[in-house]
Amino acid sequence: MRDFTYQRPASLAEARNAAALPGAMLLAGGTTLLDLAKCGVAAPETVIDISHLPGLASIEVGLQGARIGALAKMSAVADNAGIIREFPAVSEALWQSASAQLRNMATIGGNLLQRTRCAYFRDPSGFPACNKRNPGSGCSALGGVTRNHAVLGASPSCIATNPGDLAVALVAFDAQVELGARTVALEDFLLTPGDHPERETDLQPGEIIAAVSIPASVAARRSTYLKVRDRQSYEFAAASATVGIEFEPDGRTIRDLRVALGGVATRPWRARNVEDALKGKVLEPDAVRRASLLAMEGAIAQADNHYKIELAPRVVARALLKTGALA
Repeated sequence: MRDFTYQRPASLAEARNAAALPGAMLLAGGTTLLDLAKCGVAAPETVIDISHLPGLASIEVGLQGARIGALAKMSAVADNAGIIREFPAVSEALWQSASAQLRNMATIGGNLLQRTRCAYFRDPSGFPACNKRNPGSGCSALGGVTRNHAVLGASPSCIATNPGDLAVALVAFDAQVELGARTVALEDFLLTPGDHPERETDLQPGEIIAAVSIPASVAARRSTYLKVRDRQSYEFAAASATVGIEFEPDGRTIRDLRVALGGVATRPWRARNVEDALKGKVLEPDAVRRASLLAMEGAIAQADNHYKIELAPRVVARALLKTGALA
């Protein structure tokens, strides 16, 4: 780790000015920045400590939805009674993330900005070719071990999977990130790699996530997050799904449906084709299983991750049936 300058701004405005400096990186919970610095990926020139800034850790839940401050801790949001009641999938996604120690330290804003867990990205000495770290150098994952890599949203430049759990739930329910002068849909804020894998978000110089807002919906109130992984705790998803359902008055016909995938794509992946296939239909197992196959439209497998193309529709179907109380 190289020497760096440490700043502790007194206000959010001051922090935004500091964040515009070349080589500046934010410090909130520290769980991402310290990890990246230790493995040689991050080498900030200036560390801007925003952990103490007032007004950024609130959790507000009302009739219009929820607003979660960027400095709110993951564990505090997961345990909030309003979030559990109105957005159960958000709470479940947080409880299934990381470890208890990390959830007590990590912030919501930092969680949304976390970097991929691609082993090639996180080993610069062993694998210098990485378009995320060094644009134009190539992608060491291509032709390598790809069991944990993406089958959706990848490009010839990068196949790294987005590691988030929370973001999958937020994308399903049209969450937005407040950046100061502008507010952006989280689905648009998190970018697919294309030809520029080094750009993972739409965060501009001088911008800081202040809060995340989630509009209220009946589908969000009846929702779940299902995560399949190699071990029960402290593991990233092989495939995950957030599902939210609103039924017609008959209690069987789907009025509104939200489906988003994690663990299989370069960003949280909204499965609108699955939603469209089931809206207006009676929720029953055969229809659910057929529609869930649509979640993998456009998927491209590498040598080791073809299993995700079979696994993800099963996870979606199981989450749908669970949410609809049919499983």
